Amino acid sequence: MMFNALAIVLEEPGRLALSRLPIDAPSDADVVVATLWSGVSTGTERLLYTGRMPDFPGMGYPLVPGYETVGEVIEAGPESGFTVGQRVFAPGATCFGAVRGLFGGAASHLVVKGSRAIAIPKTLGDKGVLFALAATAHHARGGVAPKGRELIVGHGVLGRLLARLSVAAGGQPAVWERDPERRDGADGYAVVDPDADTRRDYHVIYDVSGDPAILDRLIAHLAPGGEIVLAGFYERPLAFDFPPAFMREARLRVAAQWRPDDLSGVVRLVEDGRLSFDDLITHRRFALQAPVAYPIAFDDPRCLKMVLDWRAVA
Repeated sequence: MMFNALAIVLEEPGRLALSRLPIDAPSDADVVVATLWSGVSTGTERLLYTGRMPDFPGMGYPLVPGYETVGEVIEAGPESGFTVGQRVFAPGATCFGAVRGLFGGAASHLVVKGSRAIAIPKTLGDKGVLFALAATAHHARGGVAPKGRELIVGHGVLGRLLARLSVAAGGQPAVWERDPERRDGADGYAVVDPDADTRRDYHVIYDVSGDPAILDRLIAHLAPGGEIVLAGFYERPLAFDFPPAFMREARLRVAAQWRPDDLSGVVRLVEDGRLSFDDLITHRRFALQAPVAYPIAFDDPRCLKMVLDWRAVA
């Protein structure tokens, strides 16, 4: 069966459209997913929308963004490992022919390799779009229990998920947040203004701010031998002053894209009740309202997470 899809297309920086696109015919290893909800990323998608995305594999316009899709399998190849009717999370797709899929999840229908999709509980509803960020947080942590004091820089959705994973593993992290409107919602950890934090003994600092000029400040708050984990996405080169880093024998780690075991790991945590996605989605719009929804997601500080509802789109 051949399909087409209504997709969000970034035609060029700052110009977004809803377009009907043909999608590739599925192979025996693919599933065809009818999208129910998709999330808007305020990190990589903001950079794509503003044209500030550094050179990245698959870059170029026009493109279909999005890597946070929840949908239902409507066609399953015999080698896909799925059956029709299953609820799945799909981390994007590359099924739009000449239109790039970076990351290709913001469309009414997707063709996805069965090996890239993962079954999720239907009871989660639209909160299932958060699995990508949860897997990113899980990967940044390395799946390990806290080994000392932890600091998380930024109390957006990714920062909150990092904090919740730390608490679930027995930690009591601190979180830096400059915006007073974003300091609420903590459960089991403290959120503080960075200017009020005098600690200099953090064993691990997870930075999800995306601020390329923050390293010197973070190094000043490290314990000797401490580690800074870069878990955000940075549009400009990063630099730091060497002597303070030398004195602390600081370590620097870049957390790359999450892996399938990170995704399956957070699915287990959610199913076991050890990780909650509650109170992280603050804004919802119908998919046809995408041209209005994207600026809200990027520019409104009250918007932690924007979700697009595709259920009315044929």
